[in-house]
Amino acid sequence: MNKVLTHEKGFTLLEILLVVAAIGILAGIVILALNPGKQLGETRNAQRHSDVNTIMNAIYQYAIDNNGSLPAAVDSITATSQVLGTAATGLDATCTAVTTVAAGADLTSALVPDYIVGIPTDPSTGTDANTDYYVNKTASGRVVVGSCDPEQSAVINITR
Repeated sequence: MNKVLTHEKGFTLLEILLVVAAIGILAGIVILALNPGKQLGETRNAQRHSDVNTIMNAIYQYAIDNNGSLPAAVDSITATSQVLGTAATGLDATCTAVTTVAAGADLTSALVPDYIVGIPTDPSTGTDANTDYYVNKTASGRVVVGSCDPEQSAVINITR
């Protein structure tokens, strides 16, 4: 009886472990290079830019339809800004970008639903009571809308 020895082809356990370890190391390097924290912060800042632009456009559409008058909730005090939101107090300590007054500017009744679907809120910390966006009418009559707490030392505001 002749025994025929066959050599089965395949990978050894050691070879498989080495390949898996190499892939894991490369994946770790790629993740560190991409810096997901920074990427997520930039994504949230992009949303803030979009929200600020949306709010500004809605305010200007309102002004166009109302003979240049801004919504009544936007005060005429030029030295301070107002945080957008429904809260009546406590908003003077929540905005790090500018000095704000304690009471929020509730633009919901003036802008929703005719000019905007809803007042946007900050993607990280915004609520209806405190959207973390602010509005200000300057001494020259221009309107400034901005984000209270942008990430990565960004400055997000629009003046028109």
